[in-house]
Amino acid sequence: MRPFASRCFHSNRITYKLKIRAFSGTTAFMRALILSDIHANLEALAAVLAAAGAYDQLWNLGDVVGYGGSPNQVIEVIRPLSHLVVRGNHDRVCCGVASALGFNPVARAAALWTQQELTPQNLEWLKALEQGPIAPNRVLADHLNVTCVHGSPLNEDQYILSMRDAWAPLQQMTTDLTFFGHTHVQGGFALSGSEWREIRPAYDSRNEAESWTINMEPGSRHLINPGSVGQPRDYDWRAAFAMYDSNTAQMIYHRVPYDLIASQGRILMAGLPERLAARLREGR
Repeated sequence: MRPFASRCFHSNRITYKLKIRAFSGTTAFMRALILSDIHANLEALAAVLAAAGAYDQLWNLGDVVGYGGSPNQVIEVIRPLSHLVVRGNHDRVCCGVASALGFNPVARAAALWTQQELTPQNLEWLKALEQGPIAPNRVLADHLNVTCVHGSPLNEDQYILSMRDAWAPLQQMTTDLTFFGHTHVQGGFALSGSEWREIRPAYDSRNEAESWTINMEPGSRHLINPGSVGQPRDYDWRAAFAMYDSNTAQMIYHRVPYDLIASQGRILMAGLPERLAARLREGR
């Protein structure tokens, strides 16, 4: 394993150490930490970063804010760590780039609160985020044939929830591997020759840290969703993320528990709708 550097972050009494491997542009392989849909959940983000271990790059698939009670704290943690950030629909609305009229009343209330809560610097950072698809830095990861999006490689607001939804993107995307978020459902879809496959991680518990690995066959095409860090909707309350190892051609899905009570407390103390706190326990 290559050398790594440790960084310590402190945010509202939360302290965690990150191990970021020293990366050389001449290195043929890498490990990428894939995060999506953090949704201003500081406790979930802290648990994910503590569990992730060493990595070379962090790719952020968007919706950093919205729903949760810690928008500024989350941005201040994730901004310096992200090598790539794709804008999400909540990022656009929360910074005023897009209207909240298309949101349901609960999401709209959270977005309007977030917009008022964000510092000027964090508002400007959100406004500057780019629309996907975005490829990782060419100097460091050009050999990976990877792109990152929020919704779909064909439409940033499209939800890919079924094989029907994945059919066109899998055939038309410009790279063999695309990471996407937006649905808050961990898993993905694959195409190998004429075989189509849906990917759904299978875990043994509901409350422990776990991982689930798939091998990515040469010549196959994958749409991979790391799941939501801050508001999962696949009936598993644990924070979700993924690690892509280009050396072993493996995708490692992860679930980790976090301080749910503290996260719910931040939502309620902010005066946000109670539903946003309750659904964190339900995982939906």
